[in-house]
Amino acid sequence: MSALTVEPVPGPGQEWDDLVRIWEETDAPEGCKVEIIEEIVTVSPPPSTDHNVTAELLQRSLYTVIPGDWGIYQTLGVSLPGRGGIYIPDLVVVPRAVLSGPGHHVPADAARLVVEITSRANANHDRISKVNGYAKAGVELFLLLDPWHSGRPTATLYGEPDAGTYRVLQAVEYGGKLTLPEPFDLDLDTGVFPVS
Repeated sequence: MSALTVEPVPGPGQEWDDLVRIWEETDAPEGCKVEIIEEIVTVSPPPSTDHNVTAELLQRSLYTVIPGDWGIYQTLGVSLPGRGGIYIPDLVVVPRAVLSGPGHHVPADAARLVVEITSRANANHDRISKVNGYAKAGVELFLLLDPWHSGRPTATLYGEPDAGTYRVLQAVEYGGKLTLPEPFDLDLDTGVFPVS
């Protein structure tokens, strides 16, 4: 099953509040992910078992190193109004204080780490649109776990966003060790992640 695109209300210069309203009111099947990517509301199917196992293994490791007042979330929207987007990363680490009040999303610059795990149907969104979006929004660290990368599963850590562009801090094929810098200071064994 591939991603479904839902066109927003027609017209150039779509207002951000209208896009958010459409996003909030989209009635997608249970388990599907609804995002705004480049001003288009997109519905993706539920992730595979391997995808969920990867997220769970990474989340388990992250909990050993994050401060007690931070959380790791799998269904929290990350708002990028300047990029016309609300992304729902596979994992996002944010200080819990950011979550006060109503709503379904937090500002992207509040995220300390965002993780996307590619699926066959949406790999290009994660590799291109989201890398650019997170960098332009100033997300400190972005980890892309890509089991679909040219037949060679790869983990890439992006950081140091500057003028809307990330620097690649480290890239390893699955099986290698990837180090998340401070404030995480965590060595990840990417060999434990399942390969689709």
